[in-house]
Amino acid sequence: MSTPIRVLMAQLNLLVGDIPGNTDRIIATALEARDEYQADLVLFPELALSGYPPEDLLLRPSLEGRIQQALERIKKEVGGITLVLGYPGYREGALYNMAGVIRDGELICEYAKQCLPNYQVFDEQRYFVAGDRAGVFECRDVRIGLSICEDIWHSAPAAQLAEADIDLVLSLNASPYHMGKEHQRLDILTQRARQVQAPVVYLNQVGGQDELVFDGSSLLVSAQGEALFQGDHCSEGLYTATFDAASGQLTPEQASAPALTLEASVYQALVLGVRDYVNKNGFPGVVLGLSGGIDSALSVAVAVDALGPERVEAIMMPFRWTSSMSLEDAEAEARALGIAYDVISIEPLYDSFMQQLRTQLDGYAPDTTEENLQARCRGVLLMAVSNKKGYLVLTTGNKSEIAVGYSTLYGDMAGGFDVLKDIPKTLVYRLSRYRNTLSPVIPQRVIDRPPSAELAPDQTDQDSLPDYDVLDRILELYVERDYSAQAIIDEGFAAADVNRVVRLVDINEYKRRQAPVGPRVTQRGFGRDRRYPITSGWKAGL
Repeated sequence: MSTPIRVLMAQLNLLVGDIPGNTDRIIATALEARDEYQADLVLFPELALSGYPPEDLLLRPSLEGRIQQALERIKKEVGGITLVLGYPGYREGALYNMAGVIRDGELICEYAKQCLPNYQVFDEQRYFVAGDRAGVFECRDVRIGLSICEDIWHSAPAAQLAEADIDLVLSLNASPYHMGKEHQRLDILTQRARQVQAPVVYLNQVGGQDELVFDGSSLLVSAQGEALFQGDHCSEGLYTATFDAASGQLTPEQASAPALTLEASVYQALVLGVRDYVNKNGFPGVVLGLSGGIDSALSVAVAVDALGPERVEAIMMPFRWTSSMSLEDAEAEARALGIAYDVISIEPLYDSFMQQLRTQLDGYAPDTTEENLQARCRGVLLMAVSNKKGYLVLTTGNKSEIAVGYSTLYGDMAGGFDVLKDIPKTLVYRLSRYRNTLSPVIPQRVIDRPPSAELAPDQTDQDSLPDYDVLDRILELYVERDYSAQAIIDEGFAAADVNRVVRLVDINEYKRRQAPVGPRVTQRGFGRDRRYPITSGWKAGL
């Protein structure tokens, strides 16, 4: 009778391109799994050696040698435990997304990913050749089948494992987060476990990588498709489970992470995305404009939760239209968060610009030119602070504004990372209320007051945009679900609103191309997901 094996899932936050550093972490974690957890097998994420997604680093001629050196180090320095890890593998002139099994200095099995995703944020067919056969190995007397990320979403690779009569499936993943993803994963794993008639160990990486956020949330699923365990959301973790081949039972050895509300899930993803972008790129801190409005209020709260108050600086940059309420609320939040805070009026800069532009602007009526100039004065100040202190400028535009171009190039769009880039305005309010349940840092009247950029007297956003409840629903249908304008109108929205919003989305692609990246939390963010031409004669009516 076989002895149960103990499997350790290493839900790690690795760095793309840092092959030596990733190798160090893999070796250290493998030794910890062996010595402290007495694990028989340790599982690492998809492309763990290179980090995911490595993008065109995969085209660098030196990559093959670097990966081979890393594998040789692991074979030499780790014994007494079976390692399963992902890496880009070159075989006979072709590049594969590979999973390898290393035991006591030997590479005993390799498996090449069969289903290469080429949609949304993925373009693996640009780099990899697809595999065509199952990967199966034994640990003690347990027959184990391998799967890599997208493979588990399709039935054909699972059918191969079912034919191979395996006892257990190990799935290596680099699956990025979006709202509702955890339910989709569990549904798919339930189907695959039942198809293969074997439990599934589903390990996902964690961490922010440019606009992508990988949430971890690794899973254990029984052969009957029952969820047995879920790992932590948006944080690292080492999780163990035992598998008994005689009974076919997979048993977790830790309690599952608590279930999260949608707001908590998204908020943690934003915090992780900001933290990793700042830290992995070596910025000592961040600076942002704190206007007294809700977008900057939420953005600065996320920044503090990601980095700590000592690494966050906020600047209020008032103008003649700035209300006393905005000044008071910005200061109140800065005090509540314990961050460095300054007030710099843009009035003298604006007046100087207008004086210098008088020969160009005389004879023209005031319009958005003057409003945009205010935003650009603020952008200049923030970028100067960034240059002097080395801080990253965080911008605060939300997805609704970015969609319709309600933002100023080289003004409020000036910066390196946009905290709310993929957060619709209605979700901004929900997240702000959620954040105040953790500790009350956002003044309530910031949440309650009508939203305004305060670029003109008594201005509100709804002077030039539909109500945000309406706007966000139209944007969801057009941007995320690809409805035509007529199909949206058929859903009951006013034709004037729909046609105006759709036109604004289409004509502002040029702005979005120049916008900073930000954490992706929907299934169709403005970035890798959605690649529309700037110059286009396309009409969205049908």
